[in-house]
Amino acid sequence: MHATLRLLEELISCQSITPADDGCQALIAQRLQPLGFECEPMPFGPEQARVSNLWAIHRGARPGPTVVLAGHTDVVPPGPLEQWHSDPFVPTHRDGRLFGRGAADMKTSVAAMVVASEEFVRAQPAHAGAVALLITSDEEGPSTDGTVRVVEVLQQRGEQLDCCIVGEPTSVDKLGDMIKNGRRGSLSCRLTVQGVQGHVAYPQLARNPIHQLAPALAELATTEWDRGNAHFPPTTFQVSNIHGGTGALNVIPGHAVVECNFRFSTESTPQSLRERVETILDRHGLDFEAQWTIGGEPFLTTPGTLSESLSAAIRAERGVTPVLSTTGGTSDGRYIAKICPQVVEFGPINETIHKIDENVIVADIEPLKNIYRRTLETLLK
Repeated sequence: MHATLRLLEELISCQSITPADDGCQALIAQRLQPLGFECEPMPFGPEQARVSNLWAIHRGARPGPTVVLAGHTDVVPPGPLEQWHSDPFVPTHRDGRLFGRGAADMKTSVAAMVVASEEFVRAQPAHAGAVALLITSDEEGPSTDGTVRVVEVLQQRGEQLDCCIVGEPTSVDKLGDMIKNGRRGSLSCRLTVQGVQGHVAYPQLARNPIHQLAPALAELATTEWDRGNAHFPPTTFQVSNIHGGTGALNVIPGHAVVECNFRFSTESTPQSLRERVETILDRHGLDFEAQWTIGGEPFLTTPGTLSESLSAAIRAERGVTPVLSTTGGTSDGRYIAKICPQVVEFGPINETIHKIDENVIVADIEPLKNIYRRTLETLLK
């Protein structure tokens, strides 16, 4: 059994439901320290929900860039256990696949990054620059005490990061077909529209906020916010939840609550989107309160040494030329990009992430590790 697969099975066996790490990072540090990595745990957050973070760095003998491999050990809850065909925290092999929560998102990438770093340092202990791993247990949760806090510490220290690969599962149909070189921003709104509660038989004595809201929502849903650009698709608007009413069939509600989200390109800003939404709501005469939350600003890494080195490694290992994309949700890359000029994401096929019977193709595990190692060899030669 390859070292990467063995480590992956150990990581899946840890019940690291966010924000728990359940020993994953200690296991990683135990492997890296004997090779000369400086391993620094960075726990943050309240004691009852403590987030584990690990910063591990191996400094070479010659000047060069600092290349970071970033990932997370936390996983989403497994959901109904009776729907799984095997225990989500017992790594199980079936039909050439390894099943378990976190197999795709993203313990395979973490295991591959660790073993790739081990192999690289053993072969080239006097390499140029530095290779570092940034691992958190707060990516699937609120992301308030994870990578964002580690980045703050590194920034305060003046630690220079040059390139970073985040191990998010980016491949679509086969390993290596897609690299994410940026992500859209995320802007959420909790919109409360006030009405007047009353009896459904006497609508003239009430004001139904759902009825008032509906035309405004229709306009919001059909508005073109921007047309995107060469790197980003157009900004999208989606309603995720609507709440209203007392549960009784004969009561007009006194208020309605709508939760919605923008995934926005660099052609729009949080401020411009907020102003346009509130202008539409005002035009429809709504009595409303809007609470806005920025989940992350968009980031973009234009093609350069990192994406070219990673693409070359993919071609050499898999015979595939990856496409660069900025689609999908947010990732911790948005925090790292604040202090690192080149940030991309690359990992296994994302078909089963967050699903019942999450899995990874076993035959993809070693090639993924080799791709990470080849990239380190190119950047730190």
